[in-house]
Amino acid sequence: MTADSWRNLIEHIGLLYQEYRDKSTRQEIETRRLQDSQTDPEESSPSEETPSETEPTSTTESKAAPQINLLRNSNSRFNLWQDLPEIRSSGVLSILQPDEIKLQEAMFELVTSEASYYKSLNLLVSHFMENERLKKILHQSEAHILFSNVLDVMAVSERFLLDLEQRVEENIVISDVCDIVYQHTVNHFSVYITYVSNQTYQERAYKQLLQDKPAFREVISQLELDPKCKGLSFSSFLILPFQRITRLKLLVQNILKKVEEKSERETTALDAHKELETVVKACNEGVRKMSRTEQMISIQKKLEFKIKSVPIISHSRWLLKQGELQQMNGPKTSRTLRTKKLFREIYLFLFNDLLVICRQIPGDKYQVFDSAPRGLLRVEELEDQGQSLANVFILRLLENADDREASYMLKASSQSEMKRWMISLAPNRRTKFVSFTSRLVDCPQIQCVHPYVAQQPDELSLELADVLNILDKTDDGWIFGERLHDQERGWFPSSMGEEILNPKIRAQNLKECFRVHKSDDSQRRKLGSRNRQ
Repeated sequence: MTADSWRNLIEHIGLLYQEYRDKSTRQEIETRRLQDSQTDPEESSPSEETPSETEPTSTTESKAAPQINLLRNSNSRFNLWQDLPEIRSSGVLSILQPDEIKLQEAMFELVTSEASYYKSLNLLVSHFMENERLKKILHQSEAHILFSNVLDVMAVSERFLLDLEQRVEENIVISDVCDIVYQHTVNHFSVYITYVSNQTYQERAYKQLLQDKPAFREVISQLELDPKCKGLSFSSFLILPFQRITRLKLLVQNILKKVEEKSERETTALDAHKELETVVKACNEGVRKMSRTEQMISIQKKLEFKIKSVPIISHSRWLLKQGELQQMNGPKTSRTLRTKKLFREIYLFLFNDLLVICRQIPGDKYQVFDSAPRGLLRVEELEDQGQSLANVFILRLLENADDREASYMLKASSQSEMKRWMISLAPNRRTKFVSFTSRLVDCPQIQCVHPYVAQQPDELSLELADVLNILDKTDDGWIFGERLHDQERGWFPSSMGEEILNPKIRAQNLKECFRVHKSDDSQRRKLGSRNRQ
């Protein structure tokens, strides 16, 4: 395929990836809403209905089928596989089982979304990166930080898409795509780790350029106004690779949920998912590593030790939560308002392995007067003791800086803040609802209908259509949840989601989740067995 013909084919893809992603997640939300309102979760949503109601009597028959060139088809802008003219005219829909049609749709979505993604990447390079005015404004080092290895990412996407399209053209019924995903993830997708790990530098450089170079700001604004960009910002193009590698994992999960259990396609999907999970985790670690190191250096500079100094900076340490709490004065038994100053301010820095207790002093400094390993912390919620002791809990240090046990009676500003501190301080403390990893038959669930960006280390960023188990919640509007697709936990406002009320849908979500992660579970069991030995 020549370069010119390749460009012409890509032009036939109607949606930029940002548009595709938005439409796809909105459709997923609406489908789940419809399922939730039905009494039988097996009922199909409108997007999954098959055109033929005839019950097939046999599996796929071998027959001459028209080839599909996905990118040549100007109608395949956001179509279902079953809506393609070639599929409708072939008669194959009257042969395939409904479950196989759903699987075909899932595989077809992975292919079409990659084409849409490539179109957006191509625009990032041709419209922004290669713009002559922008090249003159940017120093070579600035351009390198801003665009990183995007050319490598685009080359990998192009190779991946060509292999996917070749597979689609082999037969009108797609045999599999996860084997291709697996091969490319293992051999080529490391370029995503490089790109995403640069994200912190990239964001900082972009903000600095907007602030320091009016000419840069002007050119970017003009380029964003071009109809090609469809009203999308330059920054939305820069974050495409991270969004894509995460989405690709979800698309493989969607395929995995639809393949026949214990089949070859299930094995291939599990392998592809496992490799993608590794890449996504490496991307996440790459993003966190730099920001965590900078944060630890900043905290170290602010601390002054009244007790024996503790080295704060460590490659294996990061901040989980920080903030001000009120410490009750006097012995634990003094629970009356005899003085105006019943509580005094203290400041906590909680790391993944260490708690540091301080008092704020002039000059934006903190004087450390106690500390303890995180594993030696225990918390206890007080029973209702009236307004003065509302949101109060006991923090016990089984072994503090003086090698003795210590207790602190602490008051938070709200119920949610109290619960957040208690869960962060003692993560093994039982939450109100049990995690899906306990194999609980039912658990409250919520789906995200508004994206959320975490504001604190103990919060969880949410994407549209994320489904989470509700592990705990507060009366003042916060939820502690565990996302099903990656088992990440954190707090988020309850207004970001809609609770899933149908118990059958909740059970279905859990069942699908167990299936996706069953290879991880078996790996953990093997590891646990080796450790016990």
